[in-house]
Amino acid sequence: MSVELNATVTARNEINHGLLILRVKPDVPVSGFTPGQYTVLGLPGSAARVANAEPEDEPPAPDKVVKRAYSIASSSSQGEFLEFYVALVHTGLLTPRLFALEEGDRLFVGKKIVGMFTLKDVQPEHDIVFVGTGTGLAPYISMLRSQYRFDAGHRTIVIHGAKVSWDLGYSRDLAALAALYEHFHYLPIIDDTQRDPDWPGKTGFVFEYFDDGTVPRLLGHDLTPDTTSVFLCGNPLMIEGMEKMLLERGFTVHSRKEPGTIFREKFWKE
Repeated sequence: MSVELNATVTARNEINHGLLILRVKPDVPVSGFTPGQYTVLGLPGSAARVANAEPEDEPPAPDKVVKRAYSIASSSSQGEFLEFYVALVHTGLLTPRLFALEEGDRLFVGKKIVGMFTLKDVQPEHDIVFVGTGTGLAPYISMLRSQYRFDAGHRTIVIHGAKVSWDLGYSRDLAALAALYEHFHYLPIIDDTQRDPDWPGKTGFVFEYFDDGTVPRLLGHDLTPDTTSVFLCGNPLMIEGMEKMLLERGFTVHSRKEPGTIFREKFWKE
């Protein structure tokens, strides 16, 4: 095997057959990271795959370690474990292997934690809207767990889009925060009402709740780049559509060279 497995699974919570919260303990404790960053997970081609995965057309070599980047969902203030929110891709190379892991199993975790999708460059007085679809929620969970300023005078909205209600991971945690803090709002949305007809909450797509006035109402003011920063993470089509809408309203994409009010993280896993 070309890469040493350097971490152990300490807990797994399979939300449903397609979503998994995985906790791993690196052999060398994590020295710290900035909430919103990511690292690499990996398993060798010889690792078992979950039973409901599709057959592989070209399986990787047994000694080749398949690696993918994953945002960290755990708090940056503790180094005992790292938590990841993983969606199963039935035809993928890595996620069917991750889903087959049990407590005590070994895997590879990257030694570096990197990424620019953080709160560091947000203007302190700005309200923040976190928009995520699927497992794109993970970096926001890390931010909220890591000494987030819930009572600092600004408002925060977490908008999470999923197909059905049982795909809304971390919903209890977010609902609890909304009940605890006056200026924190959680807006879960599903779009497959045929499969989930009894869902009592919001339906459709995340952008609709910017257009219908829901987001401005929760913020207490119009959605403008003078008052608000927006984070986007998840499905590339969601990010593309949201970005287009926000640009039309005067928002700009943040970069190292040109500070802006749209922060985005595009990823798609297999």
